[in-house]
Amino acid sequence: MAEQSHVYERLRSGILDLDRVPGSRITERGLEAELGASRTPLRAALMRLEAEGLVRRDGRAWEVSPIDLGEIARLSELRDAVESAGVRLSVARASDDALSALRDALGSFDPDRPNEDAIGAGADFHVRLAELSGNHFFADTVASAMTRLARTRWLEVRTPEARRTAWEEHRTIVDQVAARDADAAAESIHRHIVGTHERLQAALDADARLLRARGLAIVGTAAR
Repeated sequence: MAEQSHVYERLRSGILDLDRVPGSRITERGLEAELGASRTPLRAALMRLEAEGLVRRDGRAWEVSPIDLGEIARLSELRDAVESAGVRLSVARASDDALSALRDALGSFDPDRPNEDAIGAGADFHVRLAELSGNHFFADTVASAMTRLARTRWLEVRTPEARRTAWEEHRTIVDQVAARDADAAAESIHRHIVGTHERLQAALDADARLLRARGLAIVGTAAR
């Protein structure tokens, strides 16, 4: 079990960091040699990554899943529906202590930190906010969506200004939850998710040719 977790974390980190580029082929035999892993835990790790949408089977081998523009749009729609509903439950159920802890976490965020820190902090905020709903299915769904989006979110938060905008929107949402204003919190998170997707889509439109030139496989068409 420990070996499986180690292999899974190494592979997952490489995929999310784009060290293993979208569309690249990987083989179990090659990974065995590279990671010094045995076949059973390696296969279990790959199946776990397949369930997360990060790899897929390619004949007898595997490949790192391409970036799918259509999937990104559908995930935005999913997040909008789930997080807007979840934040209403958070308004009703979140304790003052839990909200204070979430506000403290936001207070420690520095928009001038490296981009990868911003991606992790942003995903963590949304998962923690969903957890405050008291329904773990909301948090699990949000965590899964954020994992699938992680490889492209660096485009949306690559500048301090973009990171600051995200932080300010997060802070507004927490304040509205703390004020027990469900309508305002739901509207703010809706606008935040839609705005985030629009900024990401603009970045993808601008940089798609560059990304493909770097060898990143991008497929599908974004919904408008």
